[in-house]
Amino acid sequence: MDMEKERQLLIKYGRKLVEAGLTKGTGGNLSVFDRASGRVAITPSGIDFFEIQPEDIVIMDLDGHVLEGNRVPSSEWAMHVMPYKYREDIDAVVHAHTMYATILSCLREDLPATHYMIAVAGENVRVAEYATFGTMELAKNAFDAMKDRKAVILANHGLLAGAKDLANAFNIIEEVEYCAEIYTKARSIGNPVILPEEEMKVMLEKFKTYGQRKSEDK
Repeated sequence: MDMEKERQLLIKYGRKLVEAGLTKGTGGNLSVFDRASGRVAITPSGIDFFEIQPEDIVIMDLDGHVLEGNRVPSSEWAMHVMPYKYREDIDAVVHAHTMYATILSCLREDLPATHYMIAVAGENVRVAEYATFGTMELAKNAFDAMKDRKAVILANHGLLAGAKDLANAFNIIEEVEYCAEIYTKARSIGNPVILPEEEMKVMLEKFKTYGQRKSEDK
């Protein structure tokens, strides 16, 4: 099978999403891009993360053509491949239906810098304009709102993150969800203090190394 290591990593991190309480059931999807071959390995649609086998992972190109596999690729494949086409800094994408980021998505509110760990994604995390799941419109909205960021909240939907590898894309999902939980709980008892832009510039510089996770992909 093509992209055997990537298949195993997708299965591993898909299960970790559920184990960490970052998604439920079949909610969410993951992919990895091999720039050398132009191929994308992506999780299939509608299969429980604990039931996915290596042969269930779908191999496709950046135009959505299935190159290998008998399963239907994730309905959100367009949302995955758009960063691969137009951003050099993203070779892995994770989408999850996390609790607290999704609460903000339903309020259509950006996640501000109330905790410095948000710097793994950027100065803040924006909410993309709403569009129906699985559409090219949603892919474009998500891509636009993730400009200069590594994550985006999808209106009335969930959270999307991208990085050079799955380890770091997963880490961004974890940290953004943590920041979203802190922010929403703080909002319930008061008005959270937002870190100033000057401090976030310092954080972004620090997080060029501090926020990185060791990759298993290479």
